[in-house]
Amino acid sequence: MDFFSHQDQARKRTTQLVLLFAAAVTCLVVLLNLLVAALLWFTDTQLIGTYRDVTGLAFDPSTGLPVQPGLFDYMNAEQWLVISAAVVAVIVIASLVKWLMLRGGGRRVAESLGGRLLLPNSKDFYERRLLNVVEEMAIASGMPVPPVYVLDDESINAFAAGYQPSDAVIGVTRGCMKQLSRDQLQGVLAHEFSHIFNGDMRLNIRLMAVLFGILFIGIIGRFLLESSSRSMRYRSSNSKNNSGAAMLGLGLGLVVIGYGGVFFGNLIKAAVSRQREFLADASAVQFTRNPDSIGGALKVIGYGAGSEISSPEREETAHLFFGQALPFRVSWFATHPPLEERIRRVEPRWDGRYLPPQSRDAAEQEVPEIAARSAGAGLRQEALAGGLVAGMAGVSMAHSDDTASQLAAAEPAVAADSAQILLRLQDAARDTYSARRWCLRC
Repeated sequence: MDFFSHQDQARKRTTQLVLLFAAAVTCLVVLLNLLVAALLWFTDTQLIGTYRDVTGLAFDPSTGLPVQPGLFDYMNAEQWLVISAAVVAVIVIASLVKWLMLRGGGRRVAESLGGRLLLPNSKDFYERRLLNVVEEMAIASGMPVPPVYVLDDESINAFAAGYQPSDAVIGVTRGCMKQLSRDQLQGVLAHEFSHIFNGDMRLNIRLMAVLFGILFIGIIGRFLLESSSRSMRYRSSNSKNNSGAAMLGLGLGLVVIGYGGVFFGNLIKAAVSRQREFLADASAVQFTRNPDSIGGALKVIGYGAGSEISSPEREETAHLFFGQALPFRVSWFATHPPLEERIRRVEPRWDGRYLPPQSRDAAEQEVPEIAARSAGAGLRQEALAGGLVAGMAGVSMAHSDDTASQLAAAEPAVAADSAQILLRLQDAARDTYSARRWCLRC
């Protein structure tokens, strides 16, 4: 299977969908112009763009003949441009404000989802295995090692958040950390690293900001709707002034157009997200060189573990996750393709069977070194201790017999202490602040 062609195909479709998103914003501007023209035609208090005589009848100034004004006669080209510029300015300003609110880096997103930062010197078996796999995928993708957060969900899911590789973070659910094998975990993390590599994080945040800009049109309309309805209660029913009705109609039109734009914008955003998921799946195979890794993770999700997230912030960030974080009943709004389709893309000969989660015993047999270290009997400690014992034995041979006997008696304890110090130094070097502390102490 040619995964590079799948990547190119997904990128082309994403470009088409982004252009469709821009076309939707253009349609929004046109609809708002038509709304204003319709309100002017409805109120008909002052004809804009044409002329009236003393009796109030409209006429053509070039011929002097009376005309029957239509909908487009109430606005000229200059007014169309002014209204269009105003609408675009509102969308841009609201989108910029939302973009600045989201510009807190991946750490803010992970913390808003309830993530817990993993310390590099963790002794837990699953946490150490996760950190090791993250380092491996960072090397495979040629990117810096990001901070890792764990979400307290038993489902299998993960996400990448941030604007660029320097402020990106990786988030993994507890179920993903414990129920997947090491190869399957590699596939999930390679998928998330591909999101960082392909710039999907920036694209998703920009789409979220533009959607908020469109929604802000609806928010303005709702404000005008509520204000005009309150003011009309105190106005006399015999008043012939149509300004209140026009304001009410403007507010209602803005609500319909704004929320309708968000509706179709969400459809397009979901379609963009689905295409980027296909791209990330293909890139994950490229990083791991193993289609069974990501395919196996998807099969475990389909076996019954699920991928839904319990965080209240999941609705806004659902498109960031590895699997479907929300239970969408309508496939149009699904941010991820169906599991079966994703599996068959990476494994065309899939037999349709899902895989059960991995047990703790199987995981420890798969990575015995981490299991031994998390239990307090690390193989690396024994190797370091053995090396130090051999080194000290060589030194003791150069001394007198009494000195050699004293050193030989102290060798096991000294070697064990030295091994512990070396391991503590190695763990401290993984974290910025602890590494600085050790340097200052030295």
